[in-house]
Amino acid sequence: MLWPALCLLPRRAHAGLDLLANEFSASRDELQAELARRFPITRRYGDVAEVSLHDPQLALDGAANRATLASRLAIVSPWLRPSPVGGKVAVSSGLRWDTAGPAVRLQDPRTEHLRIDGVTGSDAQALERISAAVVQEALQGYPLHTFDSKQMPLGLRVKGITIVADAIKVQFE
Repeated sequence: MLWPALCLLPRRAHAGLDLLANEFSASRDELQAELARRFPITRRYGDVAEVSLHDPQLALDGAANRATLASRLAIVSPWLRPSPVGGKVAVSSGLRWDTAGPAVRLQDPRTEHLRIDGVTGSDAQALERISAAVVQEALQGYPLHTFDSKQMPLGLRVKGITIVADAIKVQFE
């Protein structure tokens, strides 16, 4: 009689937490929904400009073990005509574990693509440099996924984070 023995096997304690594999998985769609709730992000660059990120789109690259966040951006500045100006930015990033969060956070974001609409020449180059710096600073340490006590029970030690095509996997001991 096998059925009673199957009742004793460990099962997932919560969606995403697999105790047999010692890992927590969060799908790209779950991460995308969590990011959408946290946006827009707005940061200032002194008195020169205010940069806002809107409508994040997350892509996961398992081969490079990096996440890419593409977003619309808006730049407001008293020196721009018209103001605000818009554009698009794509930033790739590694991931790191933050025990205090507990959270998976972006680590060392790098601007891969930045386009500002309606501005050309040296003005465009200056705005691109400013925007890239502001965006990278704003996203450094930004939470990709924050865990609650049901998702990550206390006492579990994380030993790694892996990015696959459609999810992130947090391995624990």
